[in-house]
Amino acid sequence: MIKLSEFENRLTPPIKKIFRKLDSPAAIQDYLDSIPYIAEELDRSPLRVMTDSQGHCLDGALFAALALVRLGHRPLIMDLVPEPGTDDDHVLALFQHNNNWGCIAKSNYAFLRFREPVYRNLRELAMSYFEPYTSNEKRKTLRGYTRPLDLSAFDPDWMWSEARISEISRRLYQRKPIPLISQEDAKTLSVADDRFYQANTLGTNFSWIYGVRENS
Repeated sequence: MIKLSEFENRLTPPIKKIFRKLDSPAAIQDYLDSIPYIAEELDRSPLRVMTDSQGHCLDGALFAALALVRLGHRPLIMDLVPEPGTDDDHVLALFQHNNNWGCIAKSNYAFLRFREPVYRNLRELAMSYFEPYTSNEKRKTLRGYTRPLDLSAFDPDWMWSEARISEISRRLYQRKPIPLISQEDAKTLSVADDRFYQANTLGTNFSWIYGVRENS
């Protein structure tokens, strides 16, 4: 069980006020959209996301999962897995409404963020990312997804400790992905057209994309 008081006691009054205003999944997504996407090697705890006011997809998913606890949800994250060597993984914070799944995500791409809770299962949710999950070469690279990881199974210091985040990321990325398409189907995929790609990269910081940034 997660005790949010242990996290909130480490926040300054102004940051605590921001955190307590996140009263819906959409408000959590708006907060993540308001901070810069930084795809550096450091994996931030939710506390550091707020103090640094920046982060990448894993950072954002961990923060969103914690913020969702305030709204009565379990802290669940799921990894979207690309074709090896073509793109970044993408981590989602999951939530349910009326037994349907939705998610919150921090992304450098316009169409890889929030999903309304209208998906009947996790495969449907994952497939909603298939078309916009495109590489710098406009290839559609999404290939699988993982079972959810429940963050309440970890010691609570993941909320403020980068050391614990290393353990969580290792556990998440070691999970065997569930395939979304066959290898044969992957061979027939078309590339994204220019208009779609331009829309998906609206506001993208190209210095942080896979294949361009220094740590790719």
